[in-house]
Parts: sequence; C-alpha cells; structure tokens
Amino acid sequence: MKTEQKKKLIRRLKIIEGQTRGLQSMIDQGTYCVDVITQTSAIKQALSVVEDALLKNHLSTCVVNQIRKGKSKQPIGEILKVYKLSRKR
Repeated sequence: MKTEQKKKLIRRLKIIEGQTRGLQSMIDQGTYCVDVITQTSAIKQALSVVEDALLKNHLSTCVVNQIRKGKSKQPIGEILKVYKLSRKR
C-alpha cells in the first residue's frame, strides 16, 4: 500500500476511534437511544469505507500480482472469504 493511502486510512481510523470513544460517553451519559443508534450507524459506514479501500488496494495489487505469477488458488480463496464475510452482515 502506498504511503499516502496508508496515511488516509490511519487518519480515518483515528476519526473512527474518536467516534467510538464518543459513543461510549453517550451511553455512559444516558444519551437518547436513537442518537446513539445514529452514531453507531455512522461508525459502521466509516468502517465500510476503510474496508472498501483496503479491498480495492488488495485486489489491484496483491491479487493481480499473484494471478500474473500463475498463483490463482490463494487469491480466489481470499476473495471468496471476503465475499462470505460481507454476506454475514
């Protein structure tokens, strides 16, 4: 992964970390349930963006390189694993 991409993902994860800490405070303070749920939804969406970026990078680098080298079994297995994980949501 390129340095600039890493920086962007780390930044986004730090934002998510802050949101999660805020969520803990909201629950501790007895914040209205719908407001807490709204925040959890925002966190899930932010994590999905990170996941999408990681998958895009993996497919366009690691998977492509493995297939070019004639090693298609592992990347196919990884793609299927990610697909199965995404269906569990």
